[in-house]
Amino acid sequence: MPQDRESGAAGAKFGRETAKIIAQKLGATKEGRSTSNEYLLKGKHIVIKCAHQKNDSVGISYHMLKKLDSIYGAFETDSGTYKIYELSPPQFAKNEQPTKSKGPSKGKVGVVKKAIFYEKGAFLNELNLK
Repeated sequence: MPQDRESGAAGAKFGRETAKIIAQKLGATKEGRSTSNEYLLKGKHIVIKCAHQKNDSVGISYHMLKKLDSIYGAFETDSGTYKIYELSPPQFAKNEQPTKSKGPSKGKVGVVKKAIFYEKGAFLNELNLK
């Protein structure tokens, strides 16, 4: 089902709130604008991108990708925990597809499938957020 303005806003809110919890559990500190999921962890500038169980990809703007040291993909499991995987910016860029959005993110965001994080990324942790 295509995303509309309302579902997009709900997804963005979920992503920010979930990333904040994950960042706290990992010991990361907030970096960048309050509306972004950028953090500083062990001297590395990272972004934490979160996906509900039924969502199979995460996206990052091309502009943001240029300034990151790592991308953390947090994927919800059947049991409600989140598996955290890390990709480098070059790995993300090599495997991204342009967003299918026809809205403001068209031409500005690359999307990578969860399967790429699982196959090519480094597994970091599995966290229970409750």
